[in-house]
Amino acid sequence: MNDAMLVRAATAEDWPAIWGVLEPVLRAGETYTYPREISESDAREVWTAGASVLVAVDTDGAVRGTAKYLPNHPGAGAHVANASFVVDPEAGGRGVGRTLAHAVLGAARGDGYRAMQFNAVVETNERAVRLWTSLGFAVLATVPEAFDHPRHGLVGLHIMYRVL
Repeated sequence: MNDAMLVRAATAEDWPAIWGVLEPVLRAGETYTYPREISESDAREVWTAGASVLVAVDTDGAVRGTAKYLPNHPGAGAHVANASFVVDPEAGGRGVGRTLAHAVLGAARGDGYRAMQFNAVVETNERAVRLWTSLGFAVLATVPEAFDHPRHGLVGLHIMYRVL
């Protein structure tokens, strides 16, 4: 885990920095199913609505990553969490994702979730797939050609799961 990173609950004042991390990743269109041209206000709505949002902040106070978690489904499915993670492309490979992952898994467990499920991990996102499998997630299924990758064309989306 990256000891230089502080993970904390996001505040409304963090949004500009969160958007600074999200925007290049969403515009690249390689890891999320959101429209590449998503507006900032729409991105804020889908990233924050009904979710617990965290940020990873470096020693200089800069937001280097963000994550959100919320019930995967309402009602009888609300005991399983869903989560999304984005790391600043300039901070990739520095443990930010792993640090956020540990924080989210612990927070979700503390909030009473019994498991976590990812519904759409792009199979070509090898760094994420390696991270999640190293943290005990299993690929339950891959939906073939469910993601239109801007460089690789139609690729699969993994459904991943682990007990908390």
